[in-house]
Amino acid sequence: MNEKFKLLHPTPQEMKVIEGNLVVSSKILVFLPNSLHDMLPIARKISKRMKAFGVTTEIIASLHGMKGETDNVITLRIDQAIFRHSESYKIVIDDSGIKILGTDKAGLFYGVTTFIQVIDLCRQKINKEEFVFPYLTIVDWPDYPNRGVMLDISRDKVPKMETLYDLIDLLSSWKINQVQLYTEHTFAYQGHEKVWENASPFTGEEIISLSRFCNERFIELVPNQNSFGHFHRWLIHTPYREFAECPDGFANPFSFSIEPFSLCPTDPRSFELLDDLYSQLLPNFSSRQFNVGLDETFDLGEGRSAKSCSEIGKGVVYLEFLLKIYSLVTRKYDKVMQFWADIVFEHPELIPKLPKDVIALIWGYEEDHPFNDQCQIMKETCLSYYVCPGTSSWNSIAGRTDNTIGNLRNAAINGKKNNAIGYLITDWGDHGHLQPISVSFLGFLVGAALSWNGNSDLSNIPSLLDVHAFHDKSKVMGKLVYDLGNAYQKIGFTIHNNSVLFLILLFSAYYIPKIIKKEKSENFEVIRQYYNGIFSQLTTENLEITRQYIKKVTIPLKTTNMQRKDAELIIKEFQWSTDILIFGCDLGIALLDAGIEAPMGTIPHKTREALSTTLKQLINRHREIWLSRNRKGGLEDSSSRLKRILAILENDQ
Repeated sequence: MNEKFKLLHPTPQEMKVIEGNLVVSSKILVFLPNSLHDMLPIARKISKRMKAFGVTTEIIASLHGMKGETDNVITLRIDQAIFRHSESYKIVIDDSGIKILGTDKAGLFYGVTTFIQVIDLCRQKINKEEFVFPYLTIVDWPDYPNRGVMLDISRDKVPKMETLYDLIDLLSSWKINQVQLYTEHTFAYQGHEKVWENASPFTGEEIISLSRFCNERFIELVPNQNSFGHFHRWLIHTPYREFAECPDGFANPFSFSIEPFSLCPTDPRSFELLDDLYSQLLPNFSSRQFNVGLDETFDLGEGRSAKSCSEIGKGVVYLEFLLKIYSLVTRKYDKVMQFWADIVFEHPELIPKLPKDVIALIWGYEEDHPFNDQCQIMKETCLSYYVCPGTSSWNSIAGRTDNTIGNLRNAAINGKKNNAIGYLITDWGDHGHLQPISVSFLGFLVGAALSWNGNSDLSNIPSLLDVHAFHDKSKVMGKLVYDLGNAYQKIGFTIHNNSVLFLILLFSAYYIPKIIKKEKSENFEVIRQYYNGIFSQLTTENLEITRQYIKKVTIPLKTTNMQRKDAELIIKEFQWSTDILIFGCDLGIALLDAGIEAPMGTIPHKTREALSTTLKQLINRHREIWLSRNRKGGLEDSSSRLKRILAILENDQ
């Protein structure tokens, strides 16, 4: 088989290439029957791509007058009889011409996206008037009926509409058919302006436009609003604080401040608030599904629901709240409820009591996550569920390549084996959402491939990235991104859901016992002990090895030749990622040189001055890059993570 066919993405389920070629002229007809006139944008995708190679196309609705000569015709047709699965398609190139058949309109769309890849990868021009396509047959269908990407738009970074449009176009070309925008406080709820006034939220009109844009690309925009834990963006404000489980605050992994985190499940006002939010959010979506969150309820039973949890059990209190939301979502809003499944796995006795028409979302972000065990439980209880691995981009700056691939593959294999109905690639923004979106392309690409075909050929991910993500003719960017994403391994040890360099960058301030404030001592002491334990494993030698590795693998960055409108911005994003990771190495070395128990202020003044100068530049570049793709809201909060380190470096005390 031609090696170029290995670069089709995702890998087709069945493909046969036979000897021979179809010779076509530089003018090709695209036959679109009357019944498919609403598929005109799909036919135009072919025309646009052909035009780029000097081929003129004409879209026609009738073959009358062709006299059986169809070798210079691309035929688009729906044929339900020859397929076993929805969204399936078949491409045939032989001496009678080019045929693209779909079991439905989505299948026809995916057939066209694959054919465009064939055009890009396998066409040959033999002279000014003629082109050659290899004889082939592709029959293809998805392993998972639901193949999604979830973007975190609540941990500071709210994308501009153009950013989302570009990303959705890319994801649709990889056969992704669902998108979720993880929401805590970034929708412009009327009557709740205090919560979102500085967050640059999405409006209803924007969501309607985005949903329509998605639908045209056979993507379902699924509403998402966390509804129990992770509600701190609301609960820090009056009057919402009184709805909290712990109004005076609770130590949690997502904040260094003691602040309320979850809604109180036994307070009827929590339910009334959610009803108000749903009534404003859901009408803007055409999807019948709705992700209500309900994950990581760390403080459940630690405050106002403590008595109920003591009397009937924490798991039962959680289940009762879930069932109230389920009743609201299904009966009043006629939606299918999705929810994160972590809490019910902590209370497995609850799982058989869940409604049979909910969709559980099994998440896990390490390559050794027990997807097999958890999927088996869902299979045995006959519950519908998705597997939800991640891009590993968050808490890393540049990703964790090997973990990303292992995590995505683990989820795909065990979900398929245990009858999962969906595969959702998650892309979070913990602790300031510092990673650029282009860092996540690797995870999106690999996850898209595995959710369509678990046997996709991923033996050359760098080349797939060059062809399908970065469009880099120099064949540099894919390997650079792949290798830079493995810098996390060079430090000598790895940690769960983080990279060590990220922790040095974001949390070295809390390595200093002297900055612990009295009113926050309990939370800060837990944080200090955790990070001091990690930092105690660092060595100057491994930090220097990591530093040199990062510099080496990113040398080719300026030689890229990306055929993307944002090529210059992507270069800036990866140059920033490179430089801030190198800064993390330098900061770690300076901390070790000062002594394992010494405050950052004891680093020699000259060294701190040099580090401060570099960090100021990095903060300014972070702002510039952020505003190129994202809204202003959240930028200050994100930057404050780096400014905290800067303030300590500049303080001689």
